Amino acid sequence: MILEQQILKTLQSVLPTSEFTPLHEPTFQGNEWNYVKDCLDSTFVSSVGKYVDLFEERLAEFTGVKRAVAVVNGTAALHIALKIVGVEKDDEVLIPSLTFVATANAVSYSSAIPHFVDSEEKTLGLDPYKLDLYLKEIGQVTSDGCINKLTGRRIKAVVPMHTFGHPVDIDPLLEVCRKYKLVLIEDAAESLGSYYKGKHTGSFGKVAALSFNGNKIITTGGGGAILTNDDNLANYAKHLTTTAKVPHQWEYIHDEVGYNYRMPNLNAALGCAQLEALPKYIKSKRELAQKYKTAFNTVQGVNFFQEPSFAKSNYWLNVVVLSRELILNRESILEVLNNNGIMSRPVWMPLHKLSMYSQCPRMDLDGVDDLEKRIINIPSSSLLGEF
Repeated sequence: MILEQQILKTLQSVLPTSEFTPLHEPTFQGNEWNYVKDCLDSTFVSSVGKYVDLFEERLAEFTGVKRAVAVVNGTAALHIALKIVGVEKDDEVLIPSLTFVATANAVSYSSAIPHFVDSEEKTLGLDPYKLDLYLKEIGQVTSDGCINKLTGRRIKAVVPMHTFGHPVDIDPLLEVCRKYKLVLIEDAAESLGSYYKGKHTGSFGKVAALSFNGNKIITTGGGGAILTNDDNLANYAKHLTTTAKVPHQWEYIHDEVGYNYRMPNLNAALGCAQLEALPKYIKSKRELAQKYKTAFNTVQGVNFFQEPSFAKSNYWLNVVVLSRELILNRESILEVLNNNGIMSRPVWMPLHKLSMYSQCPRMDLDGVDDLEKRIINIPSSSLLGEF
């Protein structure tokens, strides 16, 4: 247990003394009480109210996109993103197997088929170079788009996920999309405040999805948003997420099957206050990452994962990656840390190993299978950077 104790002491040297340190908890030190109280006083607590509009405006401004549409959660954002770009029944959608299950679930909600692709250690996200080689083998570009020669189905879109807040290598992926006529939809659920070559994640694809779950860098309790630079797509997203109701002073007319996905004003009020504090949160989280980097320099075989050279990451969830020689130590490391009040966890089980997705098409996933055995997430709350 020498290694496990060394890792424990390394984390204890960075973290404040506490009986329990959660993996990620929200911080409320700004105008949250004031804005929520104002929302309650107004009685506009559902999806109509000034804070929804304000939150969307400020979110678009922060991320550098034209429009943001606030919705009830990140999964709903992905679902609508897929629908508005034209993903249809039985289309295949390329997604990393190493992602949270919501990415695949949103594809399934669209009656489409998740098609799992590999990830690279440099970013922990989708490997664009390996994907290019794979599509060269199985893809056939036609006037209708890219057809999977093995299944006969259309491959409509690719959804990279910026893992733990670290941007995917976007430029070569954009080239893959151009070559194979794929729509790029960014799963930026974890990467609010992260930048690729100076440009905010979520601004590269046709649309993107954000999440404001309680464990994200900012939270609205539950919530998400669709980002886009296309006014027509933004208007359509807002229409669909408001039950496709045609505006009228008193009539209830709906022109297609819509979704009750709009974010409530109460949640948006919380979000406005959280957005005001976001620059501080990012600064604090990057300071915490630097402390971890320094502390783990002396632990042999344990690498603290750092942002790729082309990125500035929000370090949403901090990661240590074990050397391949230490794979068998992962479970005992997790046991020692959690038993000593330091919450830590492995990466999600790769989606191709889940029973409901085990029969979906997939490429060779050696990178995912390797990373799954070596990744450990460690405490990452923004407040921890201040100690």
